[in-house]
Amino acid sequence: MNGIRAVMKKGFLEFAEREDPDILCLQETKIHEKQLTQEMMNLHGYYSTWAFAERAGYSGVVVYSKVKPKSVQVELGGGVHDDEGRLVLAEFEDFTLVNVYIPNGGRGDHRIEYKLNYYDEMLDLLEKRRAAGENLVICGDFNTAHTEIDLARPRANVNVTGFLPVERAWLDKFVGAGYVDTFRHLNPETTGAYSWWSYRSAARKRNVGWRIDYFYVNEEFMDKVKNSEIMAEVEGSDHCPLELNLF
Repeated sequence: MNGIRAVMKKGFLEFAEREDPDILCLQETKIHEKQLTQEMMNLHGYYSTWAFAERAGYSGVVVYSKVKPKSVQVELGGGVHDDEGRLVLAEFEDFTLVNVYIPNGGRGDHRIEYKLNYYDEMLDLLEKRRAAGENLVICGDFNTAHTEIDLARPRANVNVTGFLPVERAWLDKFVGAGYVDTFRHLNPETTGAYSWWSYRSAARKRNVGWRIDYFYVNEEFMDKVKNSEIMAEVEGSDHCPLELNLF
């Protein structure tokens, strides 16, 4: 979303009530703890776990769940990337959920480096959890389209952050480590399937988009995935929601 306060005025509450998910993950909430309302904290009776950025009106993620998590973690733990409110890890009975908002690589080379370092620290965290026997569901805005099929104009964007070779190579590394892109695994040939569209030039209307939001699972857990969909018809932000059905 592009700020939880903004989407509250664009049908978000009705969407949540209609879809009634067991778990709902949001990225880019753009809010601080003191600004939360009771409606935001207790959305339709869900438990909520928040990560806030130190910078006002920036970043932020939240996990809403019908079942209270067994444990939660709201930072990578290394210290360097823990002030931007980009991660909520919530442990449930059958899997550990990781809701993440990966940094955008814009605004200079230093942010590309920051983004790649964030990727690496996240993978280290996931691998430790996986080695301990946990199954993982990782969702969120990865801010990178993986292959040419994942954006409308790959040739025009090969030198644009979000489709740089170094960013795509990290997703190669992630998949190579045993994490499955659930949508692409189930829909290997589907084209025109995007989750983000620029506000410019009526891009969404023309479906000139990028698929930069994902549900990944560790390969040992893939047999529990029943369906993975992109809800492109749902508006209210420059991104659209994704849906994952398990068991």
